[in-house]
Amino acid sequence: MTIPVFRFAPSPNGRLHVGHAYSALLNADFAMRWDGRLLLRIEDIDLARCRPEFVAAITDDLSWLGLRWEQPVRRQSHHGDDYQAAFSVLRSQDLLYPCFCSRKALAADVARGAAATGCRPPRDPDGAARYPGTCSRLSATEVSARLASGEPHAWRLRMKAALARVPIGLEFHAFDCDGATTAHGVDPQAWGDAIVVRRDIPTSYHLSVVVDDALQGITHVVRGQDLEAATDLHVVLQTVLGLPTPCYHHHALIRDGGGEKLAKSRMSETLMALRQQGVTAADIRRRLGFA
Repeated sequence: MTIPVFRFAPSPNGRLHVGHAYSALLNADFAMRWDGRLLLRIEDIDLARCRPEFVAAITDDLSWLGLRWEQPVRRQSHHGDDYQAAFSVLRSQDLLYPCFCSRKALAADVARGAAATGCRPPRDPDGAARYPGTCSRLSATEVSARLASGEPHAWRLRMKAALARVPIGLEFHAFDCDGATTAHGVDPQAWGDAIVVRRDIPTSYHLSVVVDDALQGITHVVRGQDLEAATDLHVVLQTVLGLPTPCYHHHALIRDGGGEKLAKSRMSETLMALRQQGVTAADIRRRLGFA
């Protein structure tokens, strides 16, 4: 039998909070119960927001919780060649096109479309206005000229072309805490022509995560429900890149007293702050159901 491989993959753009602790502990619990392996991955592709001191803080907090993981730890910032290779595969299949739209220009384009149709613009699963395909309609001559001039651009997936290359009825398998699996169909069109290489960095979360999971042999992905919709896009990328699709488990999110999910962006109380208040790792484990 294949040994199950799990991973906890935080971004070092802030201190970990209790929600991160739950996800890390759940990954470790699955790995222990199923005689699997636990890996740690540092998702630090966003160099403008990620900081070395947060990398150290992540390993410190996880060690305090009593977690252990295999070495070496994969740092995304050290593996740009892997993401460039995947980008080249997608380009060779004519599945990408450059997008020169700034946020301001995109907002104006979406507003014009909404005014012309009298309808609210469709939204992607993240809540952003779905890209209307503006740059997909540029001529090859204009695209070449703008690329040659060094104009900033992202790269978007030609979703319709990608779906034409994947099997009808594309799906992934989700697993529960008892190991039972169920098949789930995917609806990647909800994402539209998603960005797979950003303007500011030569990859994206979506591209990097599917490449990393494949290269690290991840068999089971355990992550929060806030990333569940992204699985549809990830399965499409895995399929067109010829990569395996892991099984997925999307756990409930830890929320504060007001019902809001814990988040770095909301300055949720960190594990370090709780530690300074005298809270112990055993307290956190009991609170989260891992006594």
